[in-house]
Amino acid sequence: MINDNFIAEKEALGIRIQVLRQRIINPDTGKPISQEELGYISNVAKKTIGELERGVTNPKLETLLMISKGLNVSIKDLFTIDDI
Repeated sequence: MINDNFIAEKEALGIRIQVLRQRIINPDTGKPISQEELGYISNVAKKTIGELERGVTNPKLETLLMISKGLNVSIKDLFTIDDI
């Protein structure tokens, strides 16, 4: 098996995080929250959020748990693509 570093899986995870982030509306602006806002509520750097959404990083489990908590979803929901 050729090791492709799970490129497709990382990209799918990134898309899923982005979709979930964009479903949360900032009450002050009426727009979806930004990567920076997700980083703030998740206690994860904006740069990390961006890298995850682009599928260019290998996230730690702790990071995914913090993001799922910030998005108010289970970690399982980060990997479920049925409703995209």
